[in-house]
Amino acid sequence: MSNSADSPPGPVRRSIGRPVRLLTAAVFALAGLIFVTSFNTAKGTNIRTDASLLKLSDLIHERDRKNAELGESTAVVRQDIDALVRRDDGSTAAEDAKLRALENAAGTKKITGQALTVTLDDAPQNATANPGYPEPQPNDLVIHQQDLQAVVNALWQGGAQGIRVMDQRLISTSAVRCVGNTLILQGRVYSPPYKITAVGDRGKLRQALTNSPAIQNYQLYVKAYGLGWKVDEHGKETLPGYSGAVELHNAKPVE
Repeated sequence: MSNSADSPPGPVRRSIGRPVRLLTAAVFALAGLIFVTSFNTAKGTNIRTDASLLKLSDLIHERDRKNAELGESTAVVRQDIDALVRRDDGSTAAEDAKLRALENAAGTKKITGQALTVTLDDAPQNATANPGYPEPQPNDLVIHQQDLQAVVNALWQGGAQGIRVMDQRLISTSAVRCVGNTLILQGRVYSPPYKITAVGDRGKLRQALTNSPAIQNYQLYVKAYGLGWKVDEHGKETLPGYSGAVELHNAKPVE
């Protein structure tokens, strides 16, 4: 390459020493900030453990226990109120009969009759597909909200006079909701297996389960991956009345 004075000047090389030093200093400053934030968050504990998840689980179980205690105390208070109302009641026999009919429809009184129980459960651990079916995805192996709702809706369609899910009586404002693979019902938390009991004509209840398209779809997963499905009949079963709060928070009566 010519070094003569007449040669055109080559490209000017930019000095990169100062920007590199600034970038290096910035990286170390950011790393220091991360260390400080991690220390303040951990407060001397190992943040790589599952301790926080365990604390959340403990909190959920504690709230569930308190809700159960409150439900029991509410039931006792409701019984006392009902006793006082009956003692001081000045209504006629016809009015009392109308009130009893409304209480039965509302689900606040216990009901006894022939019944059946549907039990739903997750597939066994390490479940694999039966011959002729594709390998399952994680969601194929657990009970979903739609499965519980399908059973409840079919039982109502079959003329159920009352339904209990786990240990709670359903009323018109009950919402069957699942978060993950746990059921949340009226402030309580439940894990599978899930038991749904309905009082009514057992033949009609069974037929309603058989006719439900949603349950027919669920049965495919029972055959493919071993999801739990069991129906037991009872000659006589008593469902307790609902004893929780009945106030409506998001609805208004039609004028």
